[in-house]
Amino acid sequence: MNKATPPLVHIETFGCQMNESDSELVRSLLKREGYGFTDDRERADVMLMNTCAIRENAHNKVYGHLGELHAIKKERPLVVGVLGCMAQSLKDELTKKVPLIDVLAGPDAYRQLPMLISNALQAQEQGFSKKAFALDLSEYETYEGVMPDREDGINAWITVMRGCDNFCSFCVVPYTRGRERSRDPQGVLAEARQAAALGYKQITLLGQNVNSYRSDDWDFARLISAVADTPGIERVRFTSPHPKDFPRPLLEAIAGHPKICKHIHLPLQAGSDRILDLMGRSYTADEYRRLVDQIRQVVPEIVLTSDIICGFCTETDADYDQTYRLVEQVRFHSAYVFAYSERKNTIAARKYPDDVAEEVKSIRVQRLVDLQREIGAARNREYIGRNVSVLVERDATRSPEQWMGRTDGNITVIWDKGTDALQPGMFTTRLITGASTAALFGE
Repeated sequence: MNKATPPLVHIETFGCQMNESDSELVRSLLKREGYGFTDDRERADVMLMNTCAIRENAHNKVYGHLGELHAIKKERPLVVGVLGCMAQSLKDELTKKVPLIDVLAGPDAYRQLPMLISNALQAQEQGFSKKAFALDLSEYETYEGVMPDREDGINAWITVMRGCDNFCSFCVVPYTRGRERSRDPQGVLAEARQAAALGYKQITLLGQNVNSYRSDDWDFARLISAVADTPGIERVRFTSPHPKDFPRPLLEAIAGHPKICKHIHLPLQAGSDRILDLMGRSYTADEYRRLVDQIRQVVPEIVLTSDIICGFCTETDADYDQTYRLVEQVRFHSAYVFAYSERKNTIAARKYPDDVAEEVKSIRVQRLVDLQREIGAARNREYIGRNVSVLVERDATRSPEQWMGRTDGNITVIWDKGTDALQPGMFTTRLITGASTAALFGE
């Protein structure tokens, strides 16, 4: 590679926070080897898509982008790479259906990317195409020693563990990210100190199931408390825990440490014991409800959010009604509600028929979304008349004359800028004067 004129890379990220974090690792690894980066696709020599395999919509977006790149690649030289979960889970389909792809790299193969891209670029210069694939899963790779190349902002993602051992029947993650392995705590703390030195005020710790974090005598409660003690860091969040093993020490850490945010994203997925069993979730609806009661007893000010799947294999009206009633009882502040979409290579795809009609799934999703909107709006109205501490994030989406920030509980707050000398990353206290389903409005 010519160091004087390094190839320019454009990377697009699809899916979850873990993918955002992985893209930061990719940028760091490529910059070490002299690659440059550009936000302009027209200037890029290399187009990378870091992909998600969890939901159909993410797949469709990636295929749409690949279609656009097909036209660009006809006009000029371009190396196209697909990274991450979709590369891992759909490698055969991608290589057969999308011949324009030059590089495929799974989530454990990012250290090989500089070499893979360099080989593809050299082949292109010599007038031929050379496919480069790295898709082996690792039992050990945690990218220790790679400091992420972060985007500007107030939040720093830190991945504390990779992979998953839960094997929920609907989920492809164990097959795309491998088995659980936890990072060394000192590496996590070094990354937290680096983030603080760069001016980040908030850290979000990531893992497919952070409750399972273990490194010698470190559990997740000890780790998050140590991160929250990092000078310069004002807030620490985490996602996601699994309801099957929510340890009491973690609840006590959340309740007792002023910098650990009072917000838990606690995926429910379904309220029917029969469906939960088919999903392989390892808890019943009653156990989930009792966990919620325990959380609210230990941390009364907690904000609870969730994920729910409608129309899982064989779900009946009676099964769905149990989910609906449980959502009524628990009263989440917000919830992501999805229609089930079958993922290749999962247990559900192999064992259970995807037999709920799409129109039935849509109706069930909409009913649950409407219910959650009512509950979310009522929950948010409880803040009217209260002063809340807000971390300023950016201009409001709909108006540059307003600020947008979040409460400790991760609730969006919007207020007029006025004459405030605020900047992203600063804290402010706002009197809440109004509320909607999605946001609070400050004075």
